Amino acid sequence: MRTLRNLMTIALVTIVLGCATTGPGGKKSLIVIPTSYEVAIGQGMAEQIRQQETILQDSVWQNYVTEIGQRIVEVSDRQGIEYHFAVIESDQINAFAAPGGYIYFYTGLLKIMDTEAEFAAVMAHEISHIVARHSIQRIQAAMGAQLAYQLVFGDEGAGEALNAAIGIGMNLAMAGYSRDAEREADEYGVIYMKRAGYHPDATVNMFQSLAEAGGGGERNVFEDLFASHPQTQERIANVKKQIDGMKPLPDTLTRGRDKFQQMLSRLN
Repeated sequence: MRTLRNLMTIALVTIVLGCATTGPGGKKSLIVIPTSYEVAIGQGMAEQIRQQETILQDSVWQNYVTEIGQRIVEVSDRQGIEYHFAVIESDQINAFAAPGGYIYFYTGLLKIMDTEAEFAAVMAHEISHIVARHSIQRIQAAMGAQLAYQLVFGDEGAGEALNAAIGIGMNLAMAGYSRDAEREADEYGVIYMKRAGYHPDATVNMFQSLAEAGGGGERNVFEDLFASHPQTQERIANVKKQIDGMKPLPDTLTRGRDKFQQMLSRLN
């Protein structure tokens, strides 16, 4: 009986309070876990990531990443949280976003890029996952009703529920998103690229570079993008069509090759 009441309470509060902006144009979605707990989950994951990974000890790079990240955040549809950006030393070709505004890039990914706009394409993609709250939606689905109730309503087991949510988030961080979530992040990312003053066709360049680099069998930031996969070609075609619909594009949109090449020289 108590479980039924809990489920009914969650459903009612979700309907009344759970609508959150999750995309351009004021798109709304029902989110059970409030932002304060989403950020707490992200903080807990960030602590574990710093214990497990080697953060690049280069303040110039870290500041550069933060600068580009904030440039895109400022034109995104979710600015009410504090974003955190970090570079991880690893040959892995990857990047990922944790709930609540935590975004990580591997040096292996940076080294296959050519321009700042290509980096901004990945940044915009990851910020789009946070805007759409893709990670927190997966976590709340995996938690189940009882743990979600404890987390949302501060029952005696709230601390236990938070730790469980952090553990679930860590397990999901590298598991990859659904195809629909990836398509959504692709779409939002192109919009944010243009808004931030970057040429959105750099997204296509990154797709192609990742497809070529994906032959080693590891997941990459755009989720199993291999040159031979139909999904890869579909996503490239979708982005090209979206960009075509934006034309004529302003002449002021930048790619920033010289600056990015200078930054890459610091990684060698």
